[in-house]
Amino acid sequence: VQLVESGGGSVQTGGSLTLSCVASGLTYNRRCTTWFRQDTGKKREEGEEVSRLDRKGALRYADSANGRFTISQDNAKNILYLHMYNLQPEGRAMYSCATSGSGWSSECDSYPYWGRGAQVTVAS
Repeated sequence: VQLVESGGGSVQTGGSLTLSCVASGLTYNRRCTTWFRQDTGKKREEGEEVSRLDRKGALRYADSANGRFTISQDNAKNILYLHMYNLQPEGRAMYSCATSGSGWSSECDSYPYWGRGAQVTVAS
């Protein structure tokens, strides 16, 4: 199983980026998928879940992301996206995608599969 992010980079304040997460070895069907951010120098467990799609398609966003970030998923291509708009300097972080085990519950208890992350830098 492998999750590979792409689309990170540097933007000016107010700019936009779209991150992609391509999965191989599994499909996103019947899995929770999430984008997680981790500030420089911090451990993953000190990070924040930015957005989530549960197994029934319900969306959830962190307060910091609501209204400016959109999570979407293309199950045919097995790609998870995070569209980020109006990025601010505090958006600078490593963004990682993750997915859960397969099932039917809307509860997203754990994410055993993680990508390595894509760095986003926002210049002020």
